[in-house]
Amino acid sequence: MTIQRPYTHALNRLKEAGLRPTRQRLALARFLFDAGPRHVTAEQLHSEAMAQHVKVSLATVYNTLHQFTDAGLIREIVVDSGRSYFDTNVAPHYHFYCEDDGSLVDIPADAVHLARIPNMPRGTELSSVDLVFRLRRQQERHVAA
Repeated sequence: MTIQRPYTHALNRLKEAGLRPTRQRLALARFLFDAGPRHVTAEQLHSEAMAQHVKVSLATVYNTLHQFTDAGLIREIVVDSGRSYFDTNVAPHYHFYCEDDGSLVDIPADAVHLARIPNMPRGTELSSVDLVFRLRRQQERHVAA
């Protein structure tokens, strides 16, 4: 019976992506990947790290998240200018974004059918499609009697 150390999964993910497993990268990777698929902001991840007594600056969290994105470990989902979520599910899929509470929910790729994709400019090819459906709670409408 093989016993895995707590950082084994995170360590393997970093090595497979060609990233040097520094103490801070390992800690952040563990927060990201050990809990299963999730969406997280840099601020949320920083708060988690601080709550677990992992000394890391917010700037380092941002830098690490962008390194993980560049390495293909996570995807960045931009919902507003200045507001991004980082998604640990890198398989093709889309999102619902609830403007009321800031939640992000996955939509399976096969649940959305794109009828027509425009021709790409010469010399380019389609890399991916990011699609975010923005939602807000319906306002109750009172009808005068």
